[in-house]
Amino acid sequence: MATILVLYHSSHGSVEAMANEIAETLSAQGATVRLRTFVQRQPHDIVVTKQDLIECDGLAFGTPTRFGMMAAQAKTFWETTSDVWLKGQLIDKPACVFSSSSSMHGGNEATLLNLSLPLLHHGMMLMGVPYDVPELLSTESGGTPYGATHVAGLDNSDQLTETEIKICRAVATRLYTVAKKLL
Repeated sequence: MATILVLYHSSHGSVEAMANEIAETLSAQGATVRLRTFVQRQPHDIVVTKQDLIECDGLAFGTPTRFGMMAAQAKTFWETTSDVWLKGQLIDKPACVFSSSSSMHGGNEATLLNLSLPLLHHGMMLMGVPYDVPELLSTESGGTPYGATHVAGLDNSDQLTETEIKICRAVATRLYTVAKKLL
């Protein structure tokens, strides 16, 4: 059984909804899931530690887009992980990324690439969404080959679409499948 860290920051609930879909999918497949945030915004939030990162067998990492970049809360955390990097403690662990924006062209793909950078520096193996996921070809909102995405609307009121949920589930399944094979 693989332990997967689902690590996220959410401002208005969209990324949290994605993280929960990913976590539920992983749990249903038998993974031990650690659902963590960067800062405690709600009483049920558990703040990530570097030990969570070191002990995971795989990582799902998401934040809302901030002008095509990850949220500052996530960047601040990654900047504290030099000791983990120097010891190579994340090398060859699989990872995936996910993001939400307020508009269709709000920077989701750029954010996914930005989220990927610290993971690649740490030697992690990035899992995208392959085109054998049919929803990737028919989406009218979120979803890219770089990772799962959501378009929340300008007032952040749009819920995850069924297509976006299926893409979250597909990337979670792929992450867990690879993590199990690497144990």
